[in-house]
Amino acid sequence: MTDSDRRPTELPRDPGKRPAYEPAARLMQPVVYDPEMKRPITTVAGAVLVLLRVIAGALLLTDISFSWKTLASQADAALTDVVISPELAAAGLTVVVVVGGAALLVDGVLGLLTYRGSNVARVIVMLFSVVSISFSFVSWWTEGQEITLKTSLLSLAFDILVLLALSSRSAAAYARRNERR
Repeated sequence: MTDSDRRPTELPRDPGKRPAYEPAARLMQPVVYDPEMKRPITTVAGAVLVLLRVIAGALLLTDISFSWKTLASQADAALTDVVISPELAAAGLTVVVVVGGAALLVDGVLGLLTYRGSNVARVIVMLFSVVSISFSFVSWWTEGQEITLKTSLLSLAFDILVLLALSSRSAAAYARRNERR
């Protein structure tokens, strides 16, 4: 019997081939305890994408800090009744850099922990990606913000790729390889 003669309900006999669908019972099977499991490429790709997201965020913070005076003057012009003092603008820049830097530091540490195989870090990274994607969607939906290279396309692409890589079965199996069932 060849592959073309097989009925669609039959699973392929070649263990290297996977069907286009998988029964729910197979998807719900627990992960096998295997502390010697090799790190899959999906885990490596997910961790590298997280680190690239951190680098992109650092570049964004650098750009914001260099163009802060322009941003503050635009905000001052938009707010007719409020005058932004130079001290207030400097304090705002400090807050943005400190909060953004702390978030990038946490994201980088979580990326390294994901690479090392931490399931909690993998889930938190995926949660951050979901929140970021949701904010991009809400901004697009409510404010009509276009998704371009200058706005949120790069971070959105990183977040989607991180979700695809770290939500794979191989990444989940690697992160849970030490759990006994």
